[in-house]
Amino acid sequence: MEHIVIIGNGIAGITAARHIRKRSDCRITVISGETEHFFSRTALMYIYMGHMTYGHTKPYEDWFWEKNRITLKRAWVKAVDFAAKTVQYDYGEKVQYDKLVIATGSTSNKFGWPGQDLAGVQGLYSYQDLERMEERTRGIRHAVVVGGGLIGIEMVEMLHSRGIPVTFLVREANFWDIVLPREEAEMIDRHIRTHGIDLRLETELREIVDDGSGAVKAVVTGAGEMIDGQFVGLTVGVSPNVAFLKGTDVKIEKGIVVDDFLQTNVPDVYAIGDCAQIGQPQAGRKAIEAVWYTGRMMGETVAQTLTGKPTRYDPGVWFNSAKFFDIEYQTYGTVSAQRGEKEADFYWAHGTENICLRIRYDQETQSVVGVNCLGMRMRHEVAERWIKEKRTVAYALEHLEDANFDPEFYKKFSGEIIGKYNSENGTDLRVRKKSWKRILMH
Repeated sequence: MEHIVIIGNGIAGITAARHIRKRSDCRITVISGETEHFFSRTALMYIYMGHMTYGHTKPYEDWFWEKNRITLKRAWVKAVDFAAKTVQYDYGEKVQYDKLVIATGSTSNKFGWPGQDLAGVQGLYSYQDLERMEERTRGIRHAVVVGGGLIGIEMVEMLHSRGIPVTFLVREANFWDIVLPREEAEMIDRHIRTHGIDLRLETELREIVDDGSGAVKAVVTGAGEMIDGQFVGLTVGVSPNVAFLKGTDVKIEKGIVVDDFLQTNVPDVYAIGDCAQIGQPQAGRKAIEAVWYTGRMMGETVAQTLTGKPTRYDPGVWFNSAKFFDIEYQTYGTVSAQRGEKEADFYWAHGTENICLRIRYDQETQSVVGVNCLGMRMRHEVAERWIKEKRTVAYALEHLEDANFDPEFYKKFSGEIIGKYNSENGTDLRVRKKSWKRILMH
């Protein structure tokens, strides 16, 4: 019986295991030293904040794995011998494979700051990171979080939820302005500050100061200011977790290089999720995309290939979502911080609430290329369809009702939004009533 070994029990690895089992009778082993069972990584912050326990973050009951004949091995992988087709655990034991799937995720970035390895200085990616954060933040006076991205603002919210004063150092002019256009970034700046967070824009970290016992006591900024802090969150992005494979036959650039079928240069070896680097990514997509849903899609795709149906990875229209304290964020398609030369924007913001909508479109064809939505929810499939079908910005605005998510519980702003567009463009567009037939047909 063929043995498929999967290194990593995150969303990519476990999705692969589940779909391989649905499609075949082969032997499956999933290896992870992080946790015994798969858990929702995006829920780590809610464990710390007291909204959930670790048990709540497990999507499957503990009996699920044995029932589905998926062997879970709790161990860290030390090395892989691709010629012998063996995986070696950190304590010396080896396991033989016929096909290998590497799904080892990411590791938090460090950029060589003095003091970055002190106790109380860390990122937030693994369950072990959560345990360290729990231990190192008990009874502290002040915390510092470095890095203006999604993990950074999550960590700020976590600390704030426990009443710990936080200074948030962001190198850029606005929060996450390498991704968000200026208006959205400035909205989030204001929102962060309304929660009492000491947000320091255009501020870089120079060094982290030792208290004399090997633990952090403060940071020093690029301007020379010393800021008190007994915990420092380094949230300056993540990188593929591939160090244990350096020097082997598998091709590594930033991540493990794979083709359209997610296969590496080594026969019978595949890579999926955060650690995989697509050799030739589709237009508008990045070679490495460390987000939950692409890991899930890669797991489903590689499972088909490994069970006799070679399938190309097709991520489709880019999508991402996040939460900045209580502002929900969704993005579809391409809405970069700086719009392209042949692109234009329609932007609407609520007069008093933190709610806005941006539709980016091609100036010549008027077709929608991307949508940003903050503070209100849109139906994923509707926004995606506008982009795939190259619908015009006027069409999207007229059919905003189709995109309203759960209108019984969420306010509708279609009238205000289309009114602004009409006043700016001298048009007379009207909001069309929601058509469930039109939505369901797609």
